Amino acid sequence: MLLWGRRSRVVMLALFAVVVLVVFVAPLGTVVMAGLSGSWNGPLPSNVGFTRFGPALSGENLASLSVSMQTAFLAGGLALLFGTWAAIASRDAPRWLGRLTDAVFHLPIAVPSVAIGLGLLIAFNSRPILLGGTRWIVIVAHFVLVLAFAFSAVSAALNRLDPAYRQAAESLGAGPARVLFRVTLPLLLPALGAAAGLAVALSMGELGATVMVYPATWKTLPVTIFGLTDRGQAFQAAASTTVLLLVTLLVLVLLGRIRGRAAVR
Repeated sequence: MLLWGRRSRVVMLALFAVVVLVVFVAPLGTVVMAGLSGSWNGPLPSNVGFTRFGPALSGENLASLSVSMQTAFLAGGLALLFGTWAAIASRDAPRWLGRLTDAVFHLPIAVPSVAIGLGLLIAFNSRPILLGGTRWIVIVAHFVLVLAFAFSAVSAALNRLDPAYRQAAESLGAGPARVLFRVTLPLLLPALGAAAGLAVALSMGELGATVMVYPATWKTLPVTIFGLTDRGQAFQAAASTTVLLLVTLLVLVLLGRIRGRAAVR
């Protein structure tokens, strides 16, 4: 809107395309090409094929992918539930309490994820709440890290809602619970779908906190990829990363379709 001339718009679009190409497309494209290559000793990869994707979709890698998906959906679902509850509750709370809630929920993303993992490892490594060495400490770590994003997405949507809908329902005699389930939540469905997609995507790629707390029986795919890279198997790690990217993209597309149907309704 601030660019009035056609030339200025073209220049800005070209700059935007260059930034996207350099920052997003080139790194991801390089990873995909490395996963497809048999070797890469020159400017371009050689022996391109799907040979490395057999191991990437079997054995430990397939088990890790399953763990990542289970963790992402559990942590994302819990984050969506608690984040929505907190956002709705803080809307009607006193201003100071709402600001305090916002600060507390965003605290985990203000510190390194490794610190979150270390804190959980220390806090839940003894009774009465013993989670260390179990899958639940990984799920809790992911839940803590993605909760802030779910809370923010729902809070932003709540701020955009026209209060007239709720006021009209209340004037017709609807109680708080009926207003919540018949008015507020249906209007929030597109935002809830976006929050769920963001939480799942972030959980699928989380590594910092996971590597601090994961047990050998609950290893996510990013941890497996990190292990492959650490052992010098960069091309196999690239193939597993490509699988992770495709699965995450597929999940986001499915959640996006659900969100789109909710928006139409």
